[in-house]
Amino acid sequence: MSADAAPLTPGLLVVEPGLGTSLQDLGRRHYQRFGISESGALDAPSLRLANALVGNASGVAALEITLSGPVIDIQAERVRLALVGADFPITLNGHELRSGRSFEARRGDRLVIGLARSGARAYLAVAGGFALEPTLGSLSTHSRSRLGGLDGGYLKAGDVLPLTPGAAGEGPQLALPALPATPAETLRVVLGPQDDFFTEAGIETFLNARYQVSPRADRMGYQFEGPVIAHAKGFNIVSDGIVNGSIQVPGNGQPIVLLADRQTTGGYPKIATVIEADLPILAQLRPGESIGFTAVTADEAEEIVLEARAALEARVAGLVEVGAARRPPAIRALLEADLTAGLALV
Repeated sequence: MSADAAPLTPGLLVVEPGLGTSLQDLGRRHYQRFGISESGALDAPSLRLANALVGNASGVAALEITLSGPVIDIQAERVRLALVGADFPITLNGHELRSGRSFEARRGDRLVIGLARSGARAYLAVAGGFALEPTLGSLSTHSRSRLGGLDGGYLKAGDVLPLTPGAAGEGPQLALPALPATPAETLRVVLGPQDDFFTEAGIETFLNARYQVSPRADRMGYQFEGPVIAHAKGFNIVSDGIVNGSIQVPGNGQPIVLLADRQTTGGYPKIATVIEADLPILAQLRPGESIGFTAVTADEAEEIVLEARAALEARVAGLVEVGAARRPPAIRALLEADLTAGLALV
């Protein structure tokens, strides 16, 4: 490069985008009253852990990868990345890597993330984050309204994600201690706010049957297939607000769990709401897999959420430097950060 040549802008070149890869952070807060969805990571704890591994603040935007991962060419002198979430195979220049730990890549390297072996979503964080302007305070992509992210949609071949210059190479390589797999059999819910729109038998069916994830499952909501949930007062209400995890039951009696890209209001009765602590479980379900629902009280839900937040903080505290049996001092700043700010209790 000549003395007069401009320095190359660091970035990630998308060679192949995967099935559904988008930029997501912790969401676009405080705009639902204007009809704007929150969006954000469907599995927020995995996003937070991926960011912790590369030394980012917990809410920095990362790539949310669904079922089939991207092929990415590195266009930066040095970057530090980490993948957390579902079990995806990862290779760097053909050499196998492990998820749940940070790794370095350099200009000209090729990162390949394959088909998920289990689970549905993972988050690829890069140290320093992406050099993009937020929309309404967030980089989260809402593809239906072409809002946020890179050009408002899922990534496509040829896209270049600009990186923050000079911010992606510092810090130790960190790893998450492995946890035993504990598959969930049910999603915990708080009944209401319109559970009185269902018969007693309908609620019993909802809480005792198993429901299969339909192929019509996406970031807006998961549609389920199973025994019909009987309505008592019809299936239309005056439209009211919808939160993350609201479970609508339309006229066909099949539950729909609404998620990050949901509409902000809806006119079907809501039998229950999935508690915050179990939304990551839902985000990792694949079409064809089944799950049940079990009711807890609002007080119980609050206790479960507080326990989940404490467990997340403990996992960050348990990060270790690769090749070392101790936690590096660099992680102290992450421990002092509020990793749970802005989370709802239900």
